[in-house]
Amino acid sequence: MDLFSRSWAALLAAVAETPDEDFAKPSGCAGWLVQDLVCHLVIDAQDVLITLATPAETEPTRNAVTYWELSDQLPTGEDDLDALIVRLAAAYQEPRLLKFHLDDVGSAAGRAADLADPGMRVATRDIVLSAGDFLSAYVLEWTLHHLDLVAHLPHIKGPADDSLAKTRQILEQRTGEKFPESFSDTDALLIGTGRREPSDAEKAELGDLSAKLPFVVG
Repeated sequence: MDLFSRSWAALLAAVAETPDEDFAKPSGCAGWLVQDLVCHLVIDAQDVLITLATPAETEPTRNAVTYWELSDQLPTGEDDLDALIVRLAAAYQEPRLLKFHLDDVGSAAGRAADLADPGMRVATRDIVLSAGDFLSAYVLEWTLHHLDLVAHLPHIKGPADDSLAKTRQILEQRTGEKFPESFSDTDALLIGTGRREPSDAEKAELGDLSAKLPFVVG
């Protein structure tokens, strides 16, 4: 749960430090500008608040790793939900308004996480898991989207090493695959989730795993 708080705080700080003119630049999410990604983070923060306020009485059905669904279909930004995010982001008109809303809802989500009992069972997406597992799962969400934020903004600080390592661990456990040890955590995550194509040398190192990529988590 500490890593949830640190990875979320780092992402919120990175958004706050992003110059307004950069909100119109592409993000690492297909079809989304930086402003669209930040709008999505507002929805993510709301999801955290809603889930932590939705207790469950039944036994857990998922954990921090199995929380995530896997697909091999890369997002295009054109499905109904992705398109809705684009329209919502455009409605803010000014980056400062979007920043303010994320800071407001995001700070509340961070406080709710700090106050949550890790053993409490919560319900979301028709599944049940402990609050601790739910928050641990979200380290992956924050870290991947932090990489998306800085994909074309090298002047903005990226995710911390411990967040990258934990996210790689979750991805490898969820897929049952191991990326080459020579791959940095960042490269393993970007290549593994289809955020960038591997080079010929990287494909050679991946071997048979190359044919199984990408692993799209959501």
